[in-house]
Amino acid sequence: MLDQTQVERLEAEAVNSAKTRQPLYAARKKIFPKRASGRFRQFKWLVMAITLGIYYLTPWLRWDRGPFAPDQAVLIDLANRRFYFFFVEIWPQEFYYVAGLLMMAGVGLFLITSTVGRAWCGYTCPQTVWVDLFLVVERAIEGDRNARIKLDAAPWSARKLFLRASKHIIWLVIAVATGGAWIFYFADAPTLLSEVVTGTAAPVAYVTILVLTGTTYVFGGLMREQVCTYMCPWPRIQAAMLDENSLTVTYNDWRGEPRSRHAKKATAAGQSVGDCVDCNACVAVCPMGIDIRDGQQLECITCALCIDACDGVMDKLGRERGLISYATLSDYNANMALATAGGSGPVNPALVRTASGAFVDGLAHFHLGKIFRLRTYIYLAVWSAIGLALLYSLLTRERLELSVLHDRNPQFVTLSDGSIRNGYTIKLLNMIPEPRTIEVTLEGLEGGEMSIVGVDQPPSRSFAIPVEPDRLKMLKVFVRQPADRIKDPVQSFEFRIQDKASAESAEYTASFNAPENGK
Repeated sequence: MLDQTQVERLEAEAVNSAKTRQPLYAARKKIFPKRASGRFRQFKWLVMAITLGIYYLTPWLRWDRGPFAPDQAVLIDLANRRFYFFFVEIWPQEFYYVAGLLMMAGVGLFLITSTVGRAWCGYTCPQTVWVDLFLVVERAIEGDRNARIKLDAAPWSARKLFLRASKHIIWLVIAVATGGAWIFYFADAPTLLSEVVTGTAAPVAYVTILVLTGTTYVFGGLMREQVCTYMCPWPRIQAAMLDENSLTVTYNDWRGEPRSRHAKKATAAGQSVGDCVDCNACVAVCPMGIDIRDGQQLECITCALCIDACDGVMDKLGRERGLISYATLSDYNANMALATAGGSGPVNPALVRTASGAFVDGLAHFHLGKIFRLRTYIYLAVWSAIGLALLYSLLTRERLELSVLHDRNPQFVTLSDGSIRNGYTIKLLNMIPEPRTIEVTLEGLEGGEMSIVGVDQPPSRSFAIPVEPDRLKMLKVFVRQPADRIKDPVQSFEFRIQDKASAESAEYTASFNAPENGK
């Protein structure tokens, strides 16, 4: 077991300290985060592997939709205005599914933030994931924190130039791969890759790769924490999502203060000493350059690496973990009231410990029941309702649609035999990747019959029309009614379509116009 004075004190300064805010246009102070190890760091490795794996590998997944549709599992086919997601195919008129998913994402973000704070920012935000990836490269080439600080301060030399060039080249390779992976979502990935390599791809593909390469390299490698602090609006919105029962990364100064690196001397002198030995380990590992001991700050993304760093120090000192921990404001306030005798004095660690050094029974501790409250249930209910509505709509939607447009000019034509003819434009929409034969039937309109331009068949009340897979078929239809059967100047009837193979059908009520009094 180590003594406080044996714990290494890192010379780490909080760049974004709450006590000394930097001017908006001040030159950026570089942050050299030290590598952390612990359960939260391991969890971040896992999340990074999963999210990057999904992003880079998804376009290469195959899904058999038959011979008339693409076999890429996830594809945004802008040329044909389709979105494919495994067994789901979304047409432009079904964009409400995308809107519904965006609503779910928004409500889900509110739900996560209200329960566990900025977990999105700390673990799954693309900016966080790519910065983590870039830092892995930086540490592998230049070393950990102290080595990077020393290298940055050193004059330019062949070694420094080689290390810096190697790092930036690998960063650019990652950035190019990021931009390249994105374009594969919009075309068949193997085909597009071959075209990109051979220089035969569309110019928009190269422009997209160039733009995303630049943004990934600048945001992930050069700007890093500045994107979160100055460009992202979420840090400023999140406060509205938090309440006293939301989990946030918290420095528990009710047990950590007053800080001392010479606890034995202070105790011998009758002074009160907390658990914090002022080693700055929490500051050194922070990718945002803050000191969590200053309290909640806009820059904190709750990545919890400071928890890992502090827990490691507490383990070395033989003290309980949790000096920095996920905690709710209500628990923190309750423990602070206990440590300060109801707020009547400064923090006194003796008030939260027994004579044997264990924590007193009155301390508030977190349990899962605290995050399941009315607010959580409301967010969860709204999120679930949107999801169920989308799922129900998806499972019950029709894959055969009909639309009809009556000719405006002329409204009707009187033929040589006295019968009246109306013209219509009919659209048959086959929304499955298989060819169909659609039966178009005229229902109602006594004595009426129709003829279809381009169909070599005498006038009839029913036609069998072949429709290509995943296509819209447009027909010019003329409906004729004998003069002696016309009862009103405006009559209603129906166009009905049906796929005999699947029994899917659709109807449209149309109007048949005729002159008044049969003239």
